[in-house]
Amino acid sequence: MARRQRDLWLRLRDAADVLRGKAAVSAPKEPPPTPEQRQARKKKESRDRQVREKVREKERESRELASGPIDLPFCLLVLLLTAVGLVMLLSASFPSAYYEKQDPTYFFRLQGLFALTGVCFMLMASHINYERLRAVAKLFLIVSIVMLILVLIPGIGKLSHNARRWIGVGNLFRFQPSEITKLAVIIWFSADISRKRDKMRTFQEGILPYMKIMGVIAVLMMMEPHLSGTILILGTGAVLMLVGGIELKWVLGAVGGAGFGALLMIKGVIPYGQSRIAMWRNPFIDAQNQGYQLVQSLISIGSGGLFGVGLGKSRQKFLYLPEEHNDFIFAVVCEELGLIGATLIMLLFAAMILRGYWIALHARDRFGSLLVTGVITQMAMQTFFNIGVVTGFLPTTGISLPFFSYGGTAILIQLAEMGIVLSVSRQMKL
Repeated sequence: MARRQRDLWLRLRDAADVLRGKAAVSAPKEPPPTPEQRQARKKKESRDRQVREKVREKERESRELASGPIDLPFCLLVLLLTAVGLVMLLSASFPSAYYEKQDPTYFFRLQGLFALTGVCFMLMASHINYERLRAVAKLFLIVSIVMLILVLIPGIGKLSHNARRWIGVGNLFRFQPSEITKLAVIIWFSADISRKRDKMRTFQEGILPYMKIMGVIAVLMMMEPHLSGTILILGTGAVLMLVGGIELKWVLGAVGGAGFGALLMIKGVIPYGQSRIAMWRNPFIDAQNQGYQLVQSLISIGSGGLFGVGLGKSRQKFLYLPEEHNDFIFAVVCEELGLIGATLIMLLFAAMILRGYWIALHARDRFGSLLVTGVITQMAMQTFFNIGVVTGFLPTTGISLPFFSYGGTAILIQLAEMGIVLSVSRQMKL
């Protein structure tokens, strides 16, 4: 039996060898490459090597550029404004913090913690090559729009002062998606516009995509409602489109349309915001009700005089002036530091803004220039609008003063944006 099995196994092995031999004989042999094919293959390999070398060279150059020094004047101005803002917040907030929280340093301690975290974010962002933001620009924008939708859902969005602008867990942790959306719009607009160049002069490429995005965001934010945030995002987006190269006629048309709409609101043709317009024109006609906030702000500013009543000695912050540590903190600045102190702070803002635009002009590439332009334009608009509202130059809207007003999300995002500007400054062409 064993011998028979061994013979069967040997015959099967011989048959398998024969089949393999036949298969090898029947399989067509690949003809040797012709000289032209060998030359083409060498050229392709050479091109691939060149591409890989260029990629490695760009990565090496990018790492070297990103390791340059930050713009020290801009960094110092940001840190100085943050420090002065914390001092003024402590002064402006301790009466309401004592009354509401039984802790006079409550708002200051929280803001100080957020500011310290924000400075860490700024330094970390300054060491990251800003070119990496291109890859996450679209995803960041989509996430921010999803959060704007979530904030409108009862139970997820938190209602405060008749507005649903916050997402959070009780009173422990809250943030405003609109603050994240501001940065997302800047990054995505800058990344997309920097690739188009001459295409920005066409309506299909230079106007329509951005109008769609801004339209969706504006509708969602006005449902909160959040008028001031909507104005900031639309204004920043429009400036980036203008810098990106759209035709001037579209800019003039948009400015003319906005001006005509504002005129209709002032004249009463458009009923929206009529009470605000009326109180802006003369808040003393209802000084105890709808005009109360602006009247108290004007009293604070007037009480300060030239030199102010002294740091910490404001009288209006003792529950006379609403939002004294938030949107109307600049009125307390004017009262305590006077015209001279308020002017110095405005000069600090002006110096930071001008230095930021200087960095944008000297950026290494179009993307970096647009990034800094967007960040600084938003900061400039927000500062101008806040001071304009507090002084009665503009109708009252809920808009905070950068680095000064109380708000954890706001100062975190603002300092992170400053880190992006510093990242661009590392690669400046001087």
